[in-house]
Amino acid sequence: MQSQQDSFFDSKVLGHPSGLFVLFFTEMWERFSFYGMRVLLIQFLTAAVIGSNPGYGWDVVDATALYGTYAMLLYVTPIFGGMIADKYTGYRWAVVIGSIIMTLGHGFMALNGINFFYLGLICLVIGTGFFKPNMTSILSEMYKKFPEKKDGAYTIFYMGVNAGAFFGMMLCGYLAEKVGWHWGFGLAGIFMLLGTLQFWLAKPLFGKIGEIPKKGEKTEAEQKEMYGEGEKPNPFTTLDIALIVIMTILGLGYAFNDPLSKIADINLFPFEVGRLSGQNFGALLALVLFFFVVIKRMAGYTKVVRDRMIAVIIFAVFVVFFWMSFEQGASSLVVFARDNIDRSLEGTTKTIFDIVNVLLTVVPLLIITYVLFLLKKRTWNKIPMSNVVLAICFIGIWGVALWMLNRELRSETSEITVSFFSTLNSFFIITLASFVSRIWDSKYNPPAAFKYGLGLIIMALGFGALFLGTSGVAEGVKISFMWLVVAYLFHTLGELCLSPVGLSYVSKLVPARMIAFMFGMWYLAVAIGNKLAALLGGQIENITKEYSLSHFFLIFTVVPIVMGLIVMSLHPLLKKLMHGVK
Repeated sequence: MQSQQDSFFDSKVLGHPSGLFVLFFTEMWERFSFYGMRVLLIQFLTAAVIGSNPGYGWDVVDATALYGTYAMLLYVTPIFGGMIADKYTGYRWAVVIGSIIMTLGHGFMALNGINFFYLGLICLVIGTGFFKPNMTSILSEMYKKFPEKKDGAYTIFYMGVNAGAFFGMMLCGYLAEKVGWHWGFGLAGIFMLLGTLQFWLAKPLFGKIGEIPKKGEKTEAEQKEMYGEGEKPNPFTTLDIALIVIMTILGLGYAFNDPLSKIADINLFPFEVGRLSGQNFGALLALVLFFFVVIKRMAGYTKVVRDRMIAVIIFAVFVVFFWMSFEQGASSLVVFARDNIDRSLEGTTKTIFDIVNVLLTVVPLLIITYVLFLLKKRTWNKIPMSNVVLAICFIGIWGVALWMLNRELRSETSEITVSFFSTLNSFFIITLASFVSRIWDSKYNPPAAFKYGLGLIIMALGFGALFLGTSGVAEGVKISFMWLVVAYLFHTLGELCLSPVGLSYVSKLVPARMIAFMFGMWYLAVAIGNKLAALLGGQIENITKEYSLSHFFLIFTVVPIVMGLIVMSLHPLLKKLMHGVK
């Protein structure tokens, strides 16, 4: 008799189980809505309060303070969402709960009023906490008995992520900038709702995959996998838990206090310690407590496991610097594209752009629609209504895309939307991911330290291009949009070198018992990087006034290159700490 997982592979699309493509489309519509909203946030907050498409008229510092906290929380809440799913709801219900909450969030943001806006952001943070970790958990459980197929499955899944991000930023961004901000927020919510519905209606395809795991005694082999060779359980003590609670309160206090103190003049830390503000003192104390807990826990493990945990921590430090620079794409580069890039199109330039825009929109849509057709052929008898909802999604997306293209083609002159440039990252990932993956699979596959170093240095070259493009340019003069295209190309290549391998090394370096804790630490590093990115990005106008725009980009050229060289120089130490893990 076939097991649930064995029979799961009876219904295949492109060599993989049909359920993978249900996850593909669910993740695609969630990323469509998430990135469709994200690309609008800074623009909407800083747009003038009067005009044909009014925003809130905030200055960039205030807008990035709010965005930075939002981005930071998006990487903190999944830690708790994953724990809740493991113990109480199961992965599938967690995905549905998260999707519904995010749909409400997009709905609130489609309404006028600052209170609805804040309520929308809160819902998106909570919903992402449920959704983000549990989609990949379903995928991992699906391929538990087929590890040789997992790499290919994650590649397909990653394409769904980037396809959703690409179309979300393109279409929500276009609608918001050309028609009205709340139309863009609303479009994101519609596809989030439909994506949730198609996932829920596909339940018969998954069987027991993603349900709440049954508790029972572990076999000796499972114990070995859970704790590691020669390891014993190392439970959290009362002191550990107390310190984690304190550092969490301090960290969240810092995250909320930054925008509250700047926007609403509410200070949760109304004191100073020496030259440090109360807010910064709280953040530093949280970091000190965090490292105390990590070091205290490491003392309870064998030398090999302890060394590998140290390697993970070293990698995490450099991850902070990577995301601090890379995530300028959501803050300072949005402002830069709006104010300093010549986005006007006419004559031959417009004709070339129109051709490229049509191809960029239509070709990926045709490919993904073909995948939808294959999925329908394999699953119509089992999940007909899920297929119907997916068809409605694609009719809608084709409708919006064709409306956009027709509107642009009929105009004699036009202007590239600010959000268009943000789509380049997803486009370059889709086109270059397989090329980079082949390098990692070849004899030229570099060690971990060099992957991190290359990621930082290559990404820095993108900022180097912007430094060159803005050097010597008089104030008020706009530069060619090709400089930004080149920057995003290098940023994407850097991301492909570093980002996909991060969590992979965490899973390789620590036993299963510590995976949740170390993943939490890793997401914390990404969260800190996102917050720092927004804080520094918010200074683009101040640094430009004090020095120049090229000085701003020089910072993000020099710092990542220096950090990249440092992590490469640490290769002998990291190799020793990793104890044979490659």
